[in-house]
Amino acid sequence: MSTIKNHIQLIGNVGIDPTITNLESGKKVARLSLATNENYKDSRGEKQTETNWHTIVAWGKVAEIIEKYVTKGKEIGISGKLKTRTYETERGITRYVTEVEANEILLLGSK
Repeated sequence: MSTIKNHIQLIGNVGIDPTITNLESGKKVARLSLATNENYKDSRGEKQTETNWHTIVAWGKVAEIIEKYVTKGKEIGISGKLKTRTYETERGITRYVTEVEANEILLLGSK
């Protein structure tokens, strides 16, 4: 059961071309936004779509795959875990950011 703790799987479409950063340590990191859609019928029976946006961060081999194959609009599947980090703005306000740290990627859709 310990393998399902803090585990997330998403399938969606990439919102913008990924940003790839090569760190001084030689590691590569990829950042992208992923849109997931949920369809439902409202009280009048009309189909509605709710879109949620997720920030995805990937390191190492997964980042290399993203750099090579993933572009805006591409449908992908991501498996990973949620990570929350904090930072301070120029005005001294603490902000919290929750991201999905991807450890696996599945390339979906057409080429």
